Amino acid sequence: MRTLTGILLGLLLLVQYPLWLGKGSWLQVWDTQQQLLQQQQINAKLTARNAAMYAEVRDLKQGLGAIEERARNELGMVRKNEIFYQILDAPPPPSSTILNTPIADTSHGTTR
Repeated sequence: MRTLTGILLGLLLLVQYPLWLGKGSWLQVWDTQQQLLQQQQINAKLTARNAAMYAEVRDLKQGLGAIEERARNELGMVRKNEIFYQILDAPPPPSSTILNTPIADTSHGTTR
């Protein structure tokens, strides 16, 4: 009886091997699904990028407003008889570390 149980258990393990570790196993299916999810995420990002580029091309083909906007922003162009004002940020204040450094007193060998 023990021999029969051992043989049946061995056959069960042989049948289970391809299901878990062989070609087309659960592990391979899970790995392939993970790869598929990653590729779908990449494709979604690329689709969004392509849609934005398509909209930009469509705008450039249809009107002069988009061309003018790009010329102003990217090339710094201005219209004829137009005055360009550039507002700069204020320069940063001088560093306070220079003002707070101790001055060495050479007569007594101490700092003030």
